[in-house]
Amino acid sequence: MSFSIKQSALTMDVSNSVVHKRFSSIRSSFSPCLKVQNNSTNKITLVSVSRPLHISSVESCFRREEKPVVRCEAYESDKSSSEAKSERAQQVKIGIYFATWWAFNVVFNIYNKKVLNVYPFPWLTSTLSLACGSFMMMVLWVTRIAEPPKIDIEFWKALFPVAVAHTIGYVAATVSLSKVAVSFTHIIKSGEPAFSVIVLRFLLGDTFPPAVYLSLIPIIGGCALAALTELKFNMTGFMGAMISNLAFVFRNIFSKKGMKGTSVSGMNYYACLSMLSLLILTPFAIAVEGVHMWVAGWKEAVSLIGPQFIWWVVAQSIFYNLDNQVAYMSLDEISPLTFSIGNTLKRIFVIVSSIIIFHTPVQPINALGAAIAILGTFLYSQAKA
Repeated sequence: MSFSIKQSALTMDVSNSVVHKRFSSIRSSFSPCLKVQNNSTNKITLVSVSRPLHISSVESCFRREEKPVVRCEAYESDKSSSEAKSERAQQVKIGIYFATWWAFNVVFNIYNKKVLNVYPFPWLTSTLSLACGSFMMMVLWVTRIAEPPKIDIEFWKALFPVAVAHTIGYVAATVSLSKVAVSFTHIIKSGEPAFSVIVLRFLLGDTFPPAVYLSLIPIIGGCALAALTELKFNMTGFMGAMISNLAFVFRNIFSKKGMKGTSVSGMNYYACLSMLSLLILTPFAIAVEGVHMWVAGWKEAVSLIGPQFIWWVVAQSIFYNLDNQVAYMSLDEISPLTFSIGNTLKRIFVIVSSIIIFHTPVQPINALGAAIAILGTFLYSQAKA
C-alpha cells in the first residue's frame, strides 16, 4: 500500500514537471521574457511581458515579502511640453517675420513716394532699387555672410520668365505710385487674387470651389468703389496697378512651374531674381526715360530738397530689397496660406500708414470700398485653403 501511494505521487510529480516544461517552452516561444536576477539569492526568474513597449512594474510573485524585492519601471517621455514650446517659438518667429516685413514695406513706400514726388522717373528708381539689391547680395556672398547658391544654366533658364514678369510688375507698380496716392495703388493691388483666378481658370483650365469665385465679388466691387470715389484718380496710375497685378500673377505661375526641385533658399532666390531683372530692365529704362532726363531731373531735385534727396533715393532702394528679402525668407518658414494672409494684412498696414503720413484725403465711401476689397482678399485666402 505504501509503495503504491509513493509510486502514484512520483507519477504525478513527473507529469506536472513535463506539463510545466512544455507550458514554459510554449510561453517562451510566443511571449517575450524579461530576466530578473535577485542578488541576495542569486536566482534568475523569467517573467513574461505581454506589452514590451511599456513596462510599469515587475514584481516577484514567488516571495512572501509585502514589498517587492525586484522592481523595474520604464516610462515614455512626455513630449507635450516640448512640442508646446516649439509651437510657441514658431509663432513668435512668424510674428517677427511679419512685423519686419510690414515695417520695411511701409518705409519703402514712404521714401519711394517722396522720391517720385520730386523726381518722377519710375523706370530709373526701379533700376536703382534692383541694382542696390544685387550689390548688397554680392557683398554678402563675397564676405561669406550668406552662402552663395549652387546654380547652373538650367536654373537661369527657368528663372528668366519669372524675372520678366517680376520686372514688368515692379515697374508698373512704381509708375502707379508716381501718379496716384500710395493708398490707392495698394487698394487696386489688393485685387490681385481676382486676376489670379481669371488667368488660372481661362488660360490654364484650373477650377476652384464656389467659395473662391464668391470671394471675388467683394474684391472686384471694393476696388471699383474705391476707384470711382478716388479724389486724385489718374488713369495711368490705375492701369499701372492693374498691369502690376497681372504681371505678378504670371510671375507666381512661372515660379511654381520653373523652380520645382531646386534647393535655393528664399533670400538667394530673390537675389538671383533681382540680378536677372536688372539686366532686363536697364536697357528699357534708358530707352524710355534717357540719361539726359535723369541728369536734369536729378539736379532739379537736389536743388529743391537738398542733399537729403540722396538719402531718400538710397533709403527707398535699400528698404525695397530688405522688404522683399524678408518676404521670400518667410516663404521658407510658413505656408502659402499664411503668407497670403500676411500679405493681405500688410496692405491694411501700408494703406493706413500712408494716409496718416501723407495726409491723403479719403472720403467715407472710398474707405468703405478699400475695406470691402481687403475683406474679399482675406476671404479669398480662406476659401482657397
